[in-house]
Amino acid sequence: MKYSYEELAKMIDHSLLHPTMTDQELEAGCALAAKYQVASVCIKPYYVKRAAELLKGTGVRVGAVIGFPHGNSATESKRYETWLACQDGATEIDMVINVGKALTGDWDYVANDIRAVADEAHRAGAKVKVIFENDYLTKGGAGLDSDAFKKLLCQIAEHAGADWVKTSSGYGFVKQPDGSYNYKGATEHDLALMRASVSAKVQVKAAGGVRDLDGLIKVRDLGGSRCGATATAAMLDDYRRREAAEKVGQTVTGQAAAIGAGGY
Repeated sequence: MKYSYEELAKMIDHSLLHPTMTDQELEAGCALAAKYQVASVCIKPYYVKRAAELLKGTGVRVGAVIGFPHGNSATESKRYETWLACQDGATEIDMVINVGKALTGDWDYVANDIRAVADEAHRAGAKVKVIFENDYLTKGGAGLDSDAFKKLLCQIAEHAGADWVKTSSGYGFVKQPDGSYNYKGATEHDLALMRASVSAKVQVKAAGGVRDLDGLIKVRDLGGSRCGATATAAMLDDYRRREAAEKVGQTVTGQAAAIGAGGY
């Protein structure tokens, strides 16, 4: 295999954010995260304290979402929500920018919004992932085309203290031509663009649309260090299947070579 199990598992932030998830489902999700030894759970703010209890000693971090999913909370609300999450045991924070302010071109607001969360999180020793919601940015804004807009957001986020820049929330639904709502989430183009738009000290996280092992591997190939996922078990079970098949193949090849060399 191109990467080890641990390298790929420790990319995954197991997402436990669907609005209908019950406490029982959240507890089961934490157990799954511990079983598969992923990087973290990304969980609803009200459940952070319980998740921290469940995952203590497992090596799996607890992440909380802030201003989720649309980023429209007041900055002070985001700051307080961050403080509360860190008090409850979160060591990672996934915040959503104020998309409307970004599209308006109010860059000072966007920067101060991120900085307020980053400063609060860093005081508690937590790290921050800044969500852009790229599905809303396909036409650019504030006089910039889409790529220039995302590049500028990356630079603003880095200067404001982001530890990661993140493509999407997984809930950035956009109305489609047929009237339905859907989203693309992370794309190869955006991951490459975002990786090139920040320094080496800032990491890149993919979210939304990565549903299988090949997709996870592609995120790593493009320089992403984390990936939000709900299909965690399917991805990592597939890894184990491929790993086992590869070992069998190597054994058969080795035996065949030995036979050819007169070793049997």
